[in-house]
Amino acid sequence: MSTLHTALVAATSDDDHQALVGSLFAVVVLITVAITFWASRTKKGTAEYYAGGRSFSGAQNGFAVAGDYMSAASFLGISGAIALSGYDGFLYSIGFLVAWLVALLLVAELLRNSGRFTMADQLAYRMQQRPVRTAAATSTVVVSIFYLLAQMVGAGALVSLLLGVSTDTAKNLTIAGVGALMIFYVVVGGMRGTTWVQIVKAVLLMGGTILVTVLVLAKFNFNVSDLLGSAADNSGKGSAFLEPGLKYGVTTTSKIDFISLGLALVLGTAGLPHILIRFYTVPTARQARKSVLWAIGLIGAFYLMTLVLGFGAAALVKGDEKEQIASSGGNLASPLLAEAVGGGSGSTGGAVLLALISAVAFATILAVVAGLTLTSASSVAHDLYANVWKKGGVSEKEEVKVARIAAFAIGAVAIALAIPGQKLNVAFLVALAFAVAASANLPALLYNLFWKRFNTRGAVWSIYGGLISSVALVIFSPVVSGKGVDPTGKNLSLLPTSVDISWFPLENPGIVSIPLGFLFGYLGTITAKDRTSEERYVELDVRAMTGAGAEK
Repeated sequence: MSTLHTALVAATSDDDHQALVGSLFAVVVLITVAITFWASRTKKGTAEYYAGGRSFSGAQNGFAVAGDYMSAASFLGISGAIALSGYDGFLYSIGFLVAWLVALLLVAELLRNSGRFTMADQLAYRMQQRPVRTAAATSTVVVSIFYLLAQMVGAGALVSLLLGVSTDTAKNLTIAGVGALMIFYVVVGGMRGTTWVQIVKAVLLMGGTILVTVLVLAKFNFNVSDLLGSAADNSGKGSAFLEPGLKYGVTTTSKIDFISLGLALVLGTAGLPHILIRFYTVPTARQARKSVLWAIGLIGAFYLMTLVLGFGAAALVKGDEKEQIASSGGNLASPLLAEAVGGGSGSTGGAVLLALISAVAFATILAVVAGLTLTSASSVAHDLYANVWKKGGVSEKEEVKVARIAAFAIGAVAIALAIPGQKLNVAFLVALAFAVAASANLPALLYNLFWKRFNTRGAVWSIYGGLISSVALVIFSPVVSGKGVDPTGKNLSLLPTSVDISWFPLENPGIVSIPLGFLFGYLGTITAKDRTSEERYVELDVRAMTGAGAEK
């Protein structure tokens, strides 16, 4: 990090340049803080805090969904995965994009019609409230913390790069600072503030990505073939860099791991709690559908551009900066590419573009962590506190107060977990969150919407079965221990090299845990004698298809 820091300082040696670099970074934070304060002036209440008063149009919510979805994993992690693994890294982009078709066809409209504030509202409508809400809230918090972990890791790498931070203590303080900001957004702004932060972030991210993409293509006279050829040559891997198998085709295990990753990415989106609650912020089912279409357009364009960002980093970033991409797990590929196309290390243009893209990426992280924290806090307050512990006997003011307290606790947990996880690629961390969401949430949602006999035991078994199996398989996978070290001697797993509990060979558990989630839901349903949930299925089906009685 010290080499880049020296270059950045040299590029901004005079006061004007130094002020510009600092200002670009600070402006993003100030804009989001101002939006949050503005949003906090609206009327209070659970509908306002959890769903922004259901006042957002389809286009606005589409930008917010895109802002929520195009996270640090997308901007930092996917471009880094492509820069390091070539073709196999681009598979993340494909999986994330295709996943939206599942969300559009199976979840968006039906969930908007049949739910209220959280995923548990939809599940508990025809089930016993307490066990189902407890299970759904537990799953929501676990998935959100996995996703938060990825964003916090990205924040640490990004801000450390921009500010020239090299010590572990300073990086840890950076992560803590991001955590404090996300807690502020949730506590003060609620869903309305968070949504507008995500909209602004989506605009900034698309603008920044388009700028770097155009500059990269201009370096190769807008000839994509030349870009790919240069990337392959500079990667040191030759033509294999542009072909399948560099990461996921070497062994039978890696091939199975790729299938597992694909399943998690494609099915996980429809089970992500922070995406699901976004459908409650629009007034009608039609606007819910429109918001998904807007999101698909924005996200599709963005993921096409990650191809240019990733291969551009492989082609244009060289020397010490190239080593930094590898040592960061790929997380610094986009910022260092921006510096390269701006004029390179030591140039004013390179320093300014580096600061600009880093500020955009930081806005990306702030928006996503706010949405995740709000989702978790809402589930704790609305599902656990209001409906399980207090059995509905709680005022809206008290429920919102508990949600704000929960935001503090969840933020603290995310900070504590992110500090030891800084060496992992953020796209990979998000893929784990997708696996947990697809294993624990999606089976219960689909069964509840389309299977009349589905009951309380089935819902609880499905959620806990998918959740426990996916998390357990991650714990006993090479992600946590036993992966060894890279050529520089850096440990590639979370635990020390002396610890090896990795009896499960795959890095992503989706291929095992997702079928288990469906299996547990089926077994729980057929072994229960309770058939009362069937009585309300017709009513739930009508609500899901027509929206009649929604929000009640």
